[in-house]
Amino acid sequence: MMTERPADLPGSGAEQGPTIAVAELAALMDGAEPLVLLDVRWSLTGPPGAGDYRRGHLPGACFVDLDRDLAGPPGGGRGRHPLPEAAVFESAMRRAGVTSGSTVVVYDAGGGLSAARAWWLLRHHGHRDVRVLDGGVGAWTAAGQPLSSEAVAAAGGDFAAAPGAMPVLDSAAAARLAREGVLLDARAAERYRGETEPIDPVAGHIPGARSAPTTATLGPGGTFLAPAELRAHFAELGADGDGVVGAYCGSGVTAAHEVLALAIAGIPAALYPGSWSEWISDRSRPVAVGAEPG
Repeated sequence: MMTERPADLPGSGAEQGPTIAVAELAALMDGAEPLVLLDVRWSLTGPPGAGDYRRGHLPGACFVDLDRDLAGPPGGGRGRHPLPEAAVFESAMRRAGVTSGSTVVVYDAGGGLSAARAWWLLRHHGHRDVRVLDGGVGAWTAAGQPLSSEAVAAAGGDFAAAPGAMPVLDSAAAARLAREGVLLDARAAERYRGETEPIDPVAGHIPGARSAPTTATLGPGGTFLAPAELRAHFAELGADGDGVVGAYCGSGVTAAHEVLALAIAGIPAALYPGSWSEWISDRSRPVAVGAEPG
């Protein structure tokens, strides 16, 4: 199935952009408005980012573990990083101090590839004021801003998770969108073509999907391209905002980054949370290899 997109979701032009620059965040941190900072540093092949957090984080930030707090248990035909249960996510956000009225800024090491997962989940569960620090810790320190190694004990939050605010695809809807609309594959191009597959047991892509590595939406410093550049980039892939667009990756994490980039471009998009790791769990589903047709 695919949920409908309410009129105020990212890409509709109804609110501020989904990212925040270093200078603007620094000003918010000096202000009186409630602000929650979430450190979502994570690597698919490395240890959890808690060690990096302890060595230095944005002052006042709480660490959020992507595998524990932003994903459910893997397997069972749901992929490697299925969406967490609403109650689990709500509890994690409350521990981090998220309230219904707080501005939430999420960040990672740079690029937003894991921070986007927290952004998407908060939006999906009904929080309207959440943004990703453009460039992450790298941009923060490059601007001369300080880090802290002090432990943070957040006051308990009152965030109430109400899932369903962001459009979601299941496998059947993803297959249909690949045929009838635009389904973007956010993985590296060589994984899309099936030339290599370092993580999942089957290589290739969903038939009809278009290769759109999410790293192509970033500049050399790990910040997002300008909205106009992103619009041009996605238009070349057939996503010009006039039709339905969806995104998937290996397990739904970097696909959230693709949805974020599309939102910056003003293009609403659905997420296939199970992504490739869920798709291939049913061996009756077709697999394509090589370059996309046409």
